[in-house]
Amino acid sequence: MTNKAWIEVALGGIALAFLAFAPSIVGPYWLGVLLQLLSLIALTQSWVSFSGLSGYVSLAHAVFYGLGAYIMAVFWQELPIWQILPLAGAAAVILAVVIGYPALRVRGPYFVILTLGLSEFVKYIVVAVEAATDSNGRLLLGTPDPEVLYYLLLGLAVAATLLTFWLSHSRWGVGLRAIREDETAAATLGVPVALLKTGAFALSAFIPGMVGAVWVMRATYFEPLELFSPSLSFSIVTIAIVGGSDQAPGPVLGATFIVILSELLWARAPQLYLILLGLLLIFFVLFIPRGIYGQISALQSGKRR
Repeated sequence: MTNKAWIEVALGGIALAFLAFAPSIVGPYWLGVLLQLLSLIALTQSWVSFSGLSGYVSLAHAVFYGLGAYIMAVFWQELPIWQILPLAGAAAVILAVVIGYPALRVRGPYFVILTLGLSEFVKYIVVAVEAATDSNGRLLLGTPDPEVLYYLLLGLAVAATLLTFWLSHSRWGVGLRAIREDETAAATLGVPVALLKTGAFALSAFIPGMVGAVWVMRATYFEPLELFSPSLSFSIVTIAIVGGSDQAPGPVLGATFIVILSELLWARAPQLYLILLGLLLIFFVLFIPRGIYGQISALQSGKRR
Protein backbone atom coordinates (compact mmCIF):
# COMPACT_ATOMS: atom_id res chain seq x y z
CA MET A 1 0.00 0.00 0.00
CA THR A 2 1.15 3.55 -0.72
CA ASN A 3 1.66 6.18 1.98
CA LYS A 4 -1.56 7.86 0.83
CA ALA A 5 -3.49 4.62 1.28
CA TRP A 6 -2.05 4.09 4.77
CA ILE A 7 -2.98 7.64 5.76
CA GLU A 8 -6.55 7.14 4.49
CA VAL A 9 -6.86 3.84 6.37
CA ALA A 10 -5.55 5.45 9.58
CA LEU A 11 -7.93 8.43 9.30
CA GLY A 12 -10.81 6.08 8.52
CA GLY A 13 -10.00 3.98 11.60
CA ILE A 14 -9.93 7.08 13.81
CA ALA A 15 -13.24 8.31 12.40
CA LEU A 16 -14.83 4.87 12.84
CA ALA A 17 -13.59 4.64 16.44
CA PHE A 18 -15.13 8.05 17.19
CA LEU A 19 -18.43 7.10 15.54
CA ALA A 20 -18.55 3.82 17.45
CA PHE A 21 -18.52 5.68 20.80
CA ALA A 22 -20.32 8.85 19.68
CA PRO A 23 -23.74 8.08 21.27
CA SER A 24 -22.15 8.07 24.73
CA ILE A 25 -20.24 11.30 24.02
CA VAL A 26 -22.60 13.65 22.17
CA GLY A 27 -26.00 14.98 23.16
CA PRO A 28 -29.38 14.31 21.50
CA TYR A 29 -29.03 17.17 18.99
CA TRP A 30 -25.65 16.07 17.66
CA LEU A 31 -26.80 12.46 17.67
CA GLY A 32 -29.53 13.53 15.26
CA VAL A 33 -26.93 15.28 13.09
CA LEU A 34 -24.81 12.11 13.05
CA LEU A 35 -27.85 10.05 12.08
CA GLN A 36 -28.35 12.31 9.09
CA LEU A 37 -24.63 12.17 8.24
CA LEU A 38 -24.50 8.37 8.31
CA SER A 39 -27.63 8.02 6.18
CA LEU A 40 -26.21 10.42 3.55
CA ILE A 41 -22.86 8.60 3.51
CA ALA A 42 -24.61 5.26 2.96
CA LEU A 43 -26.87 6.66 0.22
CA THR A 44 -24.08 8.50 -1.61
CA GLN A 45 -21.68 5.56 -1.44
CA SER A 46 -24.32 3.33 -3.01
CA TRP A 47 -24.93 5.96 -5.72
CA VAL A 48 -21.20 6.22 -6.49
CA SER A 49 -20.90 2.43 -6.74
CA PHE A 50 -23.09 2.66 -9.85
CA SER A 51 -23.25 6.20 -11.21
CA GLY A 52 -19.74 7.27 -10.22
CA LEU A 53 -18.20 4.24 -11.90
CA SER A 54 -20.46 3.86 -14.93
CA GLY A 55 -21.16 7.52 -15.72
CA TYR A 56 -24.94 6.91 -15.76
CA VAL A 57 -26.40 9.64 -13.55
CA SER A 58 -29.34 8.05 -11.75
CA LEU A 59 -32.11 9.90 -9.92
CA ALA A 60 -33.78 6.67 -8.81
CA HIS A 61 -32.30 6.44 -5.31
CA ALA A 62 -35.25 8.30 -3.82
CA VAL A 63 -37.62 5.55 -4.96
CA PHE A 64 -35.38 2.79 -3.52
CA TYR A 65 -35.24 4.72 -0.24
CA GLY A 66 -39.00 5.31 -0.22
CA LEU A 67 -39.80 1.70 -1.10
CA GLY A 68 -37.65 0.48 1.79
CA ALA A 69 -39.52 2.84 4.11
CA TYR A 70 -42.85 1.57 2.75
CA ILE A 71 -41.89 -2.06 3.34
CA MET A 72 -40.98 -1.22 6.94
CA ALA A 73 -44.26 0.64 7.46
CA VAL A 74 -46.36 -2.20 6.01
CA PHE A 75 -44.70 -5.00 7.97
CA TRP A 76 -44.13 -3.05 11.18
CA GLN A 77 -45.11 -5.17 14.22
CA GLU A 78 -45.89 -8.03 11.80
CA LEU A 79 -42.28 -9.17 11.43
CA PRO A 80 -39.14 -8.54 13.51
CA ILE A 81 -36.89 -5.69 12.39
CA TRP A 82 -34.03 -8.02 11.48
CA GLN A 83 -36.30 -9.65 8.90
CA ILE A 84 -37.86 -6.46 7.54
CA LEU A 85 -34.52 -4.73 6.85
CA PRO A 86 -33.17 -7.29 4.32
CA LEU A 87 -36.69 -7.59 2.89
CA ALA A 88 -36.69 -3.83 2.26
CA GLY A 89 -33.30 -4.07 0.57
CA ALA A 90 -34.41 -7.04 -1.54
CA ALA A 91 -37.57 -5.19 -2.66
CA ALA A 92 -35.41 -2.26 -3.80
CA VAL A 93 -33.12 -4.63 -5.72
CA ILE A 94 -36.08 -6.26 -7.49
CA LEU A 95 -37.44 -2.85 -8.43
CA ALA A 96 -33.99 -1.81 -9.71
CA VAL A 97 -33.83 -4.87 -11.97
CA VAL A 98 -37.36 -4.24 -13.27
CA ILE A 99 -36.79 -0.57 -14.08
CA GLY A 100 -33.08 -0.85 -14.82
CA TYR A 101 -33.23 -3.37 -17.65
CA PRO A 102 -35.25 -1.11 -19.99
CA ALA A 103 -33.95 2.21 -18.59
CA LEU A 104 -30.28 1.36 -19.10
CA ARG A 105 -30.85 1.06 -22.83
CA VAL A 106 -30.73 4.87 -23.09
CA ARG A 107 -27.81 7.11 -22.18
CA GLY A 108 -26.93 10.61 -21.06
CA PRO A 109 -29.71 13.07 -20.17
CA TYR A 110 -32.36 10.62 -21.44
CA PHE A 111 -31.39 8.17 -18.69
CA VAL A 112 -31.51 10.95 -16.06
CA ILE A 113 -35.01 12.02 -17.14
CA LEU A 114 -36.20 8.41 -17.41
CA THR A 115 -35.07 7.49 -13.87
CA LEU A 116 -36.72 10.63 -12.49
CA GLY A 117 -39.94 9.82 -14.33
CA LEU A 118 -39.93 6.20 -13.17
CA SER A 119 -39.34 7.33 -9.59
CA GLU A 120 -42.34 9.64 -9.73
CA PHE A 121 -44.40 6.87 -11.33
CA VAL A 122 -43.62 4.42 -8.52
CA LYS A 123 -44.28 7.11 -5.91
CA TYR A 124 -47.79 7.77 -7.19
CA ILE A 125 -48.51 4.05 -7.43
CA VAL A 126 -47.78 3.85 -3.69
CA VAL A 127 -49.96 6.94 -3.10
CA ALA A 128 -52.81 5.32 -5.09
CA VAL A 129 -52.47 2.04 -3.17
CA GLU A 130 -52.55 3.88 0.14
CA ALA A 131 -55.63 5.86 -0.94
CA ALA A 132 -57.39 2.69 -2.11
CA THR A 133 -56.80 1.04 1.27
CA ASP A 134 -57.89 4.17 3.18
CA SER A 135 -54.40 4.49 4.69
CA ASN A 136 -53.63 8.19 4.89
CA GLY A 137 -50.09 7.66 6.19
CA ARG A 138 -48.92 5.00 8.62
CA LEU A 139 -47.88 5.60 12.22
CA LEU A 140 -45.09 3.42 13.63
CA LEU A 141 -45.45 2.93 17.38
CA GLY A 142 -42.76 1.53 19.66
CA THR A 143 -39.80 2.19 17.37
CA PRO A 144 -36.27 1.58 18.74
CA ASP A 145 -34.30 4.25 20.57
CA PRO A 146 -32.18 6.65 18.47
CA GLU A 147 -29.01 4.90 19.71
CA VAL A 148 -30.18 1.61 18.17
CA LEU A 149 -31.04 3.31 14.89
CA TYR A 150 -27.65 5.04 15.00
CA TYR A 151 -25.76 1.75 15.07
CA LEU A 152 -27.96 0.34 12.30
CA LEU A 153 -27.11 3.33 10.10
CA LEU A 154 -23.44 3.12 11.10
CA GLY A 155 -23.39 -0.49 9.93
CA LEU A 156 -25.06 0.45 6.64
CA ALA A 157 -22.64 3.36 6.08
CA VAL A 158 -19.64 1.09 6.70
CA ALA A 159 -21.09 -1.63 4.45
CA ALA A 160 -21.76 0.89 1.64
CA THR A 161 -18.22 2.30 1.97
CA LEU A 162 -16.69 -1.18 1.80
CA LEU A 163 -18.88 -1.99 -1.20
CA THR A 164 -17.67 1.10 -3.07
CA PHE A 165 -14.05 0.33 -2.14
CA TRP A 166 -14.34 -3.28 -3.30
CA LEU A 167 -16.21 -2.46 -6.49
CA SER A 168 -13.83 0.34 -7.50
CA HIS A 169 -10.84 -2.05 -7.17
CA SER A 170 -12.48 -5.07 -8.81
CA ARG A 171 -12.68 -6.25 -12.42
CA TRP A 172 -16.35 -5.29 -12.30
CA GLY A 173 -15.32 -1.72 -11.50
CA VAL A 174 -12.80 -1.74 -14.36
CA GLY A 175 -15.59 -2.80 -16.71
CA LEU A 176 -17.87 -0.04 -15.44
CA ARG A 177 -15.11 2.55 -15.93
CA ALA A 178 -14.64 1.27 -19.48
CA ILE A 179 -18.38 1.80 -20.05
CA ARG A 180 -18.06 5.32 -18.62
CA GLU A 181 -15.22 6.23 -20.97
CA ASP A 182 -16.64 4.71 -24.18
CA GLU A 183 -19.49 2.25 -23.99
CA THR A 184 -19.40 1.31 -27.66
CA ALA A 185 -15.68 0.56 -27.56
CA ALA A 186 -16.11 -1.44 -24.35
CA ALA A 187 -18.83 -3.58 -25.96
CA THR A 188 -16.62 -4.09 -29.03
CA LEU A 189 -13.79 -5.33 -26.82
CA GLY A 190 -16.05 -7.94 -25.22
CA VAL A 191 -17.14 -6.18 -22.02
CA PRO A 192 -20.60 -7.54 -20.99
CA VAL A 193 -22.08 -4.06 -20.93
CA ALA A 194 -25.75 -4.90 -20.21
CA LEU A 195 -24.90 -7.37 -17.45
CA LEU A 196 -22.43 -5.07 -15.69
CA LYS A 197 -24.76 -2.06 -15.82
CA THR A 198 -27.86 -3.90 -14.64
CA GLY A 199 -25.96 -5.76 -11.92
CA ALA A 200 -24.35 -2.59 -10.55
CA PHE A 201 -27.66 -0.71 -10.69
CA ALA A 202 -29.39 -3.50 -8.74
CA LEU A 203 -26.55 -3.75 -6.24
CA SER A 204 -26.62 0.01 -5.63
CA ALA A 205 -30.32 -0.22 -4.64
CA PHE A 206 -29.87 -2.64 -1.72
CA ILE A 207 -28.39 -0.19 0.81
CA PRO A 208 -30.86 2.68 0.06
CA GLY A 209 -33.77 0.31 0.63
CA MET A 210 -32.50 -0.53 4.11
CA VAL A 211 -31.59 3.10 4.89
CA GLY A 212 -35.17 4.11 4.09
CA ALA A 213 -36.46 1.34 6.36
CA VAL A 214 -34.30 2.61 9.24
CA TRP A 215 -35.14 6.26 8.66
CA VAL A 216 -38.90 5.73 8.73
CA MET A 217 -38.43 4.26 12.22
CA ARG A 218 -36.64 7.48 13.11
CA ALA A 219 -39.52 9.56 11.71
CA THR A 220 -42.14 7.16 13.24
CA TYR A 221 -44.53 8.12 10.42
CA PHE A 222 -44.72 7.05 6.78
CA GLU A 223 -45.78 9.77 4.37
CA PRO A 224 -45.29 8.81 0.67
CA LEU A 225 -44.88 12.32 -0.72
CA GLU A 226 -42.14 13.06 1.80
CA LEU A 227 -40.21 9.78 1.74
CA PHE A 228 -40.33 9.46 -2.06
CA SER A 229 -39.21 13.08 -2.53
CA PRO A 230 -36.97 13.61 -5.61
CA SER A 231 -35.03 16.23 -3.63
CA LEU A 232 -33.25 13.33 -1.92
CA SER A 233 -31.84 12.13 -5.24
CA PHE A 234 -30.66 15.65 -6.07
CA SER A 235 -29.02 15.91 -2.63
CA ILE A 236 -27.17 12.64 -3.22
CA VAL A 237 -25.88 13.86 -6.59
CA THR A 238 -24.79 17.16 -4.99
CA ILE A 239 -22.85 15.34 -2.26
CA ALA A 240 -21.20 13.08 -4.85
CA ILE A 241 -20.11 16.09 -6.94
CA VAL A 242 -18.81 17.99 -3.91
CA GLY A 243 -16.96 14.96 -2.56
CA GLY A 244 -15.66 14.01 -5.99
CA SER A 245 -14.02 10.85 -7.29
CA ASP A 246 -15.32 7.32 -7.77
CA GLN A 247 -13.38 6.23 -4.68
CA ALA A 248 -14.85 5.55 -1.23
CA PRO A 249 -13.39 8.67 0.55
CA GLY A 250 -15.22 11.05 -1.81
CA PRO A 251 -18.78 10.51 -0.49
CA VAL A 252 -17.55 10.62 3.12
CA LEU A 253 -15.88 14.01 2.59
CA GLY A 254 -18.81 15.34 0.57
CA ALA A 255 -21.46 14.25 3.08
CA THR A 256 -19.47 15.65 6.01
CA PHE A 257 -18.97 18.98 4.24
CA ILE A 258 -22.63 19.30 3.23
CA VAL A 259 -23.99 18.34 6.67
CA ILE A 260 -21.72 20.85 8.45
CA LEU A 261 -22.58 23.55 5.91
CA SER A 262 -26.29 22.76 6.20
CA GLU A 263 -26.20 23.15 9.98
CA LEU A 264 -24.45 26.51 9.64
CA LEU A 265 -26.81 27.75 6.93
CA TRP A 266 -29.96 26.63 8.73
CA ALA A 267 -28.78 28.44 11.86
CA ARG A 268 -27.70 31.66 10.13
CA ALA A 269 -29.70 31.96 6.90
CA PRO A 270 -32.64 29.53 6.80
CA GLN A 271 -34.41 31.53 4.06
CA LEU A 272 -31.36 31.44 1.79
CA TYR A 273 -30.39 27.84 2.46
CA LEU A 274 -31.33 26.31 -0.89
CA ILE A 275 -30.05 29.30 -2.85
CA LEU A 276 -26.65 29.13 -1.17
CA LEU A 277 -26.53 25.36 -1.64
CA GLY A 278 -27.25 25.80 -5.35
CA LEU A 279 -24.51 28.43 -5.66
CA LEU A 280 -22.12 26.07 -3.90
CA LEU A 281 -22.89 23.31 -6.40
CA ILE A 282 -22.30 25.70 -9.32
CA PHE A 283 -18.98 26.75 -7.76
CA PHE A 284 -17.79 23.17 -7.45
CA VAL A 285 -18.87 22.25 -11.00
CA LEU A 286 -17.09 25.28 -12.49
CA PHE A 287 -13.96 25.60 -10.34
CA ILE A 288 -13.46 22.28 -8.52
CA PRO A 289 -14.94 19.71 -10.92
CA ARG A 290 -12.91 16.90 -9.33
CA GLY A 291 -14.50 17.57 -5.92
CA ILE A 292 -12.80 17.70 -2.54
CA TYR A 293 -11.14 14.28 -2.70
CA GLY A 294 -10.12 14.72 -6.32
CA GLN A 295 -8.57 18.09 -5.53
CA ILE A 296 -6.66 16.67 -2.55
CA SER A 297 -5.36 13.81 -4.71
CA ALA A 298 -4.28 16.24 -7.43
CA LEU A 299 -2.41 18.42 -4.92
CA GLN A 300 -0.64 15.39 -3.47
CA SER A 301 0.35 14.21 -6.95
CA GLY A 302 1.72 17.68 -7.75
CA LYS A 303 3.84 17.68 -4.59
CA ARG A 304 5.28 14.24 -5.41
CA ARG A 305 6.23 15.42 -8.91
